[in-house]
Amino acid sequence: QVRLVESGGGLVQPGGSLRLSCAASGFTFSRYDMRWYRQAPGKERELVAAITSAGGSANYADSVKGRFTISRDNAKNTVYLQMSSLKPEDTAVYYCNVFLEPRFYWGQGTQVTVSS
Repeated sequence: QVRLVESGGGLVQPGGSLRLSCAASGFTFSRYDMRWYRQAPGKERELVAAITSAGGSANYADSVKGRFTISRDNAKNTVYLQMSSLKPEDTAVYYCNVFLEPRFYWGQGTQVTVSS
């Protein structure tokens, strides 16, 4: 079955960095675009970054452009989110996501807290 497992979250001070990982299994990872979403308390889930199947193209939410980088290693079936210059407003649960017809699949999420 499809499984997405996020890791790498934690508590970090403003201006710090974290790298999130999402290990995928149960499907042919290299054939599918992957996405990172986040959901802050009391807010809707929002798309943070997306990357194409071969990793040749990525796009980002305006709020994270220049600070976050999405990447993938198809040999390891893993997608990453490198987060730098973190701000308190980046505090959220971060989820990876894949669309496999006819539905989206989600991981359990990893908590990122940016606070001094």
